[in-house]
Amino acid sequence: MFWMYAGFTGLILILLALDLGVFNRKAHVVSVREALGWSAFWIALGLSFAVFIYVGYENHWMGLGLSPDLMGGASRSVAGVGEVYNDGPSATMKYLTGYIVEKSLSVDNIFVISMIFSFLAVPPIYQHRVLFWGIIGALVMRGVMIAVGAAMIAEFTWVIYVFGVFLVITGLKMLVLKGGNEDPHSSIIVRITRRLFPITQRYHGQHFFVRAGSAWSLEPSQPGEEPQRDEVVATAPAGKFLATPLFLALVMVEFTDLIFAVDSIPAIFAITADPFLVFTSNVFAILGLRSLYFALAGMIEKFRYLKVSLALVLVLVGVKMLTHGWLKELLGAHFNLYVLGMVLAILGAGVVASLMIAKSKEAAV
Repeated sequence: MFWMYAGFTGLILILLALDLGVFNRKAHVVSVREALGWSAFWIALGLSFAVFIYVGYENHWMGLGLSPDLMGGASRSVAGVGEVYNDGPSATMKYLTGYIVEKSLSVDNIFVISMIFSFLAVPPIYQHRVLFWGIIGALVMRGVMIAVGAAMIAEFTWVIYVFGVFLVITGLKMLVLKGGNEDPHSSIIVRITRRLFPITQRYHGQHFFVRAGSAWSLEPSQPGEEPQRDEVVATAPAGKFLATPLFLALVMVEFTDLIFAVDSIPAIFAITADPFLVFTSNVFAILGLRSLYFALAGMIEKFRYLKVSLALVLVLVGVKMLTHGWLKELLGAHFNLYVLGMVLAILGAGVVASLMIAKSKEAAV
């Protein structure tokens, strides 16, 4: 299994290197058309990987499907033992369900990132850079959290029910509480960052850090603008490294993803406890987050009921986690297929309701 993880990680690193070093080498404002194209590419790649999952688990490549999955499903059982193992069809269904759940939850992350960029006035030309390095950090954090979560579930099976209760409570809180537009500058993370690093007054190109007295500190906020005096840089000792507001935006994006990972990691474990399925579905869902942001950032206000749908999805997967054994007896071995259908129906209803309300308001105006 080590080589399977190593090969998959290598593939992801190659894709990221091509993304940053070839296709997005120069900073530019990402258009909606470009974002939609990249979103289609990442979604197609994530869905295509389901073919590899099917063949790999059906033929047990490098040990795939040879470890028991505590969340069960339409799989093969070991006679007299009661353990359930994933075959090709069951692994594919769990991967797709996990991918869709993680993809939908990432949309809620986009709402918060949009608010951060708005409050910090991050120039559109540099938002891509922040999101790229934010996703790198997110992949590392999620990999660690998945490894820890898988180990906990394997060692302490009762953790499954703790995760289930947590998801149900989180979903209900999302339904009841309304998110406010709090000033990010009041966040404890911002205050800690400002104590650790002096923050410049303005942006200095695409740099996260600048050094007082160097050419870096003389770069304009955006291409074509004249450099302006920055009092923090001007009064700092020559050679001192200073963080820019772009670094502050990166820290906040990373912290935001950490918070969302606390919800999304238990959500994927509600679908399957197979670490490889959890890891791959999470990675492909995150890889498309950047392009999805640029595609949806201008239309966020239209999807007012999407947050309700996401809350209901969390409640659904939480209940599934708490009652997976009973559901399998009631609905049969293919109960994961029904869960996938319900997730798609809930998300679809939220999108349709949002668009209908937005259209009726436009017509009224």
